[in-house]
Amino acid sequence: MIELEGVPELIDPVMICAFEGWNDAGDAASTAVGHLDREWKGEVFASLDAEDYYDFQVNRPTVALDNGVRKITWPTTRLSVVRAENGEKTRDLVLVRGIEPSMRWRSFCNEILGYAHELGVEMVVVLGALLGDTPHTRPVPVSGVTSDPDLARTLDLEETRYEGPTGIVGILQEACTHAGVPAVSLWAAVPHYVSQPPNPKATLALLNRLEDLISVRIPLGELGEDARAWQLGVDQLASEDSEVAEYVQSLEEARDTAELPEASGEAIAREFERYLRRRDGSPGTPGGHATETGTGGVADAREGAPYLRDPGTGHPRPRKPSAKDDDGDEASGSGSEDAGSTESAESAESNDAEDRPDDQG
Repeated sequence: MIELEGVPELIDPVMICAFEGWNDAGDAASTAVGHLDREWKGEVFASLDAEDYYDFQVNRPTVALDNGVRKITWPTTRLSVVRAENGEKTRDLVLVRGIEPSMRWRSFCNEILGYAHELGVEMVVVLGALLGDTPHTRPVPVSGVTSDPDLARTLDLEETRYEGPTGIVGILQEACTHAGVPAVSLWAAVPHYVSQPPNPKATLALLNRLEDLISVRIPLGELGEDARAWQLGVDQLASEDSEVAEYVQSLEEARDTAELPEASGEAIAREFERYLRRRDGSPGTPGGHATETGTGGVADAREGAPYLRDPGTGHPRPRKPSAKDDDGDEASGSGSEDAGSTESAESAESNDAEDRPDDQG
């Protein structure tokens, strides 16, 4: 039985879901929901029983000291609610954020849908991110798919035609369809050669598309600056490796050729409408759009800067030493060692990513 004590009556509620793991390349989707929760100060009202859905040898609990007292945090999925108020428009968002469950996926989805029913949710939007042959220098492709033909026509979405292995995103979307709940999945494509988290550019692209879908203006905070710093960091790393630079150029040419017909008046109008919506009272650069590269130093990407993967094998490529390194730059040297030391830990993930389909199910 679902108890919702303390949850007020919601206004036009939409449920936004994201799950860490297989459907979350670069942590782009889970970071997007975390951003919404943080910006609008979400209040957790429920969490699923970790014992029911998680293998603790796969997703281990963590222990920490809280004022000298040991505290255990269990891997789970939590639900919070936020109120988005933008001028005349007010809408409540039910945020679902957690880890892809290890077992009992049908029961997991039924429990999520139980909360959606009790809260009067009008639509479920599931965010995901996948690895793709997309250059980091171009706008992040975000596709919106649904299993509902009517919803596809109404919201200008693609009707999913995917066949193959799927994750909890695909399972939850189909569960919503069978339950008669309108459901949409938004997928961001993350460059496979720089796939480790975080990827603020992909997160920003998901939030921009979500903003259009639910007609709520989303405060972006520092995401625009983070996205620019991330791209500048990858630009620098790619420029130091001729093989990767050539590969990125080939992806750019393929992308530009494929998207040439998309440079239509309709596409330009959509971008201009987004700019107008965000212009008044928006902090920072107008639009905060993921396509902006901006100017500035690479210093913002210094700590945990993205490292590149070999386009052929998918294995991490250590940063090549520069003249500055030869002069004894200890910080750069340690960064290179960190990138190299992650190879064994990342190789299994990389091999899995190469076999992974573009799951838009």
